[in-house]
Amino acid sequence: MPRIDRVTLAGHHVRLVPLLMEHAGALLSIADESRATYAYQKVAPDRAGMAAFVAEALDEESRGASLPFAVLDGAGAVVGTTRYLAIEWWSWPGPPPPPVPSGPDVLEIGWTWYAERVQRTAVNTESKLLLCTHAFEALGVRRITWKTDARNARSRAAILRLGASFDGVLRAHKVAADGGVRDSAFYSMLRAEWPAAKARLEDRLRC
Repeated sequence: MPRIDRVTLAGHHVRLVPLLMEHAGALLSIADESRATYAYQKVAPDRAGMAAFVAEALDEESRGASLPFAVLDGAGAVVGTTRYLAIEWWSWPGPPPPPVPSGPDVLEIGWTWYAERVQRTAVNTESKLLLCTHAFEALGVRRITWKTDARNARSRAAILRLGASFDGVLRAHKVAADGGVRDSAFYSMLRAEWPAAKARLEDRLRC
């Protein structure tokens, strides 16, 4: 399977660096500061669980299935994690229609969570700006997908603020973080929609 090369994405407020096993301790520490906002997310509760979380992400990366990042703040401290996943390289019966991606055709942005103290700050806005810019402008993907637990109103609102479109709810999609059956809300953005969304994100960061 083709793979996306590791990359560091840097902005004014955050830097996204390739996830390493050495980040596990810092991720556990920031999660333990407050777990009040993780009701609908799988955030490991202990050192062994966080090490397993990182190990699984790195295994996915080795297979070309994802590209995980640690999110660092301006001081270089770990404040969260995110990744590209569900990476698809389509097979075409003939020449693919232009514009042809230099990387995969589509991917998803997910497995995103942050320390509670940086939520609703420029951290997520700039992280998504960096990820989408790299996906659409460097890799040339045709579509980016996001999904979240359908009950997670906060996450759903945040995805819409990025400029993504609501595609629908897939019922009984997977096991939920709280052990129930999860309905997942799906969102997407196309390459042609990115310039307008990018301008709005950049405006938000200037405010």
